[in-house]
Amino acid sequence: MFDPAQRSGEQKQRKASVAHTYTKYDSFCNSEVRMTALRVLALTTWCALGAHGQSLDYTFFKERVQPIFLEKRPGHARCVTCHSHGSPPLEPLAAGAVAWNEEQSRKNYAMWRQFVVPGNPLKSPLLLHPLAAKAGGDHFHAGGKHWKSQDDPEWRILADWVNGKTTGGSQ
Repeated sequence: MFDPAQRSGEQKQRKASVAHTYTKYDSFCNSEVRMTALRVLALTTWCALGAHGQSLDYTFFKERVQPIFLEKRPGHARCVTCHSHGSPPLEPLAAGAVAWNEEQSRKNYAMWRQFVVPGNPLKSPLLLHPLAAKAGGDHFHAGGKHWKSQDDPEWRILADWVNGKTTGGSQ
């Protein structure tokens, strides 16, 4: 004969078992998510510092790299012309300004450091996109090829920054 009380007890046991299974699964997932997040953080940090622990000097960027973004080249627009509303972005210059202020420079630095691999100019999109393919550049750069060789003085300045050079000249 059917006993509703017995069935109710079985249902409670089943629900408890299912809840226990979900709890075990949730804690497993949470620990896996945490480990994955830690791995991503470690990889991101390693990439940001480069394989050799090199860092990128903000002052060198501000004083030597940023002026390149403002330079007019024959047959090309200045980098800031396209990148002030393109991707990756440069901060737009204020009306009448000929250079960026400190806050804008820090934002530019934070953005453009993402497009270099410290210690490795030939893996850095900032250096490869505007470099002629015959000189080792890649095919992509909507603004054309600004440098015909890796010996171009502007390209060398960018490479120096990526290689860890500071305004004092040390690496």
